[in-house]
Amino acid sequence: MSVSLDNPASVPAPFGDRFAHVARIPTGSGALLVLSGQVAVDEVGQVLSPGNVGAQTTAIFEMVRDLLTAHGATLADVAHLRTFMRDLSRLPEYGQARNQFFPGPLRPASTTVEVSGLFLPGVELEVEVLAAV
Repeated sequence: MSVSLDNPASVPAPFGDRFAHVARIPTGSGALLVLSGQVAVDEVGQVLSPGNVGAQTTAIFEMVRDLLTAHGATLADVAHLRTFMRDLSRLPEYGQARNQFFPGPLRPASTTVEVSGLFLPGVELEVEVLAAV
């Protein structure tokens, strides 16, 4: 089994080329897509909507959608979300924005944890994604 790593042109490359956005793991008839943690930053690494959980969530899931599309997948192929938030009291803001991308009644399996900080000031959350295509 060989893992392929990718930074699709449809989203800004991770600044500093520190990692790949997507690891694609073949499964025989398909593949697992493991997305690196996504944060709301632009192509030069500037934080989008500092401090705004809803706007950052929207930006993150737009990037996730574009990454999945580049690999022949959609948001409907998402199996699991792992979210790191600076303040869990803001979970309703996250949920409201996330649910626009994952309308019910069933949504992907998920884990959400509170962390003391993320790597850039103004970043409120980071989301990792596992999808099957």
